[in-house]
Amino acid sequence: MSTVSARPQSFGNHRAWPGAGYVLAGLVLAVELGRRVWLVKAAPDFWNGFEVLVPIALIVTWYASRRRAQVVQDRVIRLEMRLRLERVLGASRRADIERVGVPWLVALRFASDAELAGLFDDVLAGNFERPDDVKRRVTDWQPDWLRV
Repeated sequence: MSTVSARPQSFGNHRAWPGAGYVLAGLVLAVELGRRVWLVKAAPDFWNGFEVLVPIALIVTWYASRRRAQVVQDRVIRLEMRLRLERVLGASRRADIERVGVPWLVALRFASDAELAGLFDDVLAGNFERPDDVKRRVTDWQPDWLRV
């Protein structure tokens, strides 16, 4: 089974909905905290009180592991886009490429090579307020279904 979808991607559907993880984390936290609070009230002692921290630690661990995966993916995208921009724009623009931050590179990755140079120059000129504005201007969307 392929991990890449054959369906077209656009600004409207390019984001994965992370809500399922947040809903699950909220449920785990609510249930576990409720159980622990009940336990502390029913049999108050140090260890029962200490166990209130367990569900919080689980949620923090879940969030940290997800965030670290996103950071690694952003680093890969940064490298990929710097190489792609150098190929499209030429090595003489390397200093300009280095000035562009990761959020802007993440947004530019959806543009085709034909429109990449123009969008890149607009980013450098400060013609966009947010990276999402770049994505909205992309006309020939290059899908990325493998985002974490």
